Amino acid sequence: MAEDNSYESMLCVKPEVHVYRIPPRASNRGYRAADWKLDEPAWSGRLKITAKGKMAYIKLEDKNTGELFAQAPVEQYPGCVVEAVTDSSRYFVIRIEDGNGRHAFIGLGFADRGDSFDFNVALQDHFKWVKQEGELAKLEASQSAAPKLDLSFKEGQTIKISIGNIKKKDAGGAKPRPMAGGLLPPPPGAKAGVILPPPAGAQTVPLAQTNTAPLLDFGSPVPAPQPSSDVWGDFTSAGSNSSTDAVKSGWVQFS
Repeated sequence: MAEDNSYESMLCVKPEVHVYRIPPRASNRGYRAADWKLDEPAWSGRLKITAKGKMAYIKLEDKNTGELFAQAPVEQYPGCVVEAVTDSSRYFVIRIEDGNGRHAFIGLGFADRGDSFDFNVALQDHFKWVKQEGELAKLEASQSAAPKLDLSFKEGQTIKISIGNIKKKDAGGAKPRPMAGGLLPPPPGAKAGVILPPPAGAQTVPLAQTNTAPLLDFGSPVPAPQPSSDVWGDFTSAGSNSSTDAVKSGWVQFS
């Protein structure tokens, strides 16, 4: 993202803050809010945090007229422009500037602890964004400076593609097709040239004895074969023989 120095965005607004006159720092241990006259603020008004490019600005304005009371340009955070006190999370020391090179340190206090938390987070988020933008700009600069890899085909250059996992069909492994007419192949154990007997109950008719006359002569019907008049002849002869044998053997025949 290109930096736009003409656009100023709003980061945070707090309707009530207090400004205190602070004594000079006595040691390097930091500032203490207990040394200030907290019940007698030097000024009270509204606070705004704005951003313009990479810079952030803490502005103290009159809550009714919007007149600017003081302004603190922040170039980095944490830093020397905004410093928290050692004995409270609601008070800070900020360095204000008048635009002519002169600066002063004042105490800044919030009536609510949540307002001081928002103040701190707004500054942290802005400078986190500034850091990410700087890293992205460095990455883009390094990529543009590096030689680009040319992956285009040169004149006359060809490539060879190998496609694997393709199995060729085995010509000898093809399954035999069924014979025409619905005939099934012989069972695996049958020998070549051997005719199997028909199943039980099936009557075979020789082809040589087939009478083709009805198929050729439609005028003269073929007489049907007549049954024998002596149906029980075989059984009678069989019975006579059995009775004679029984008499010869000495057995008594019951009638």
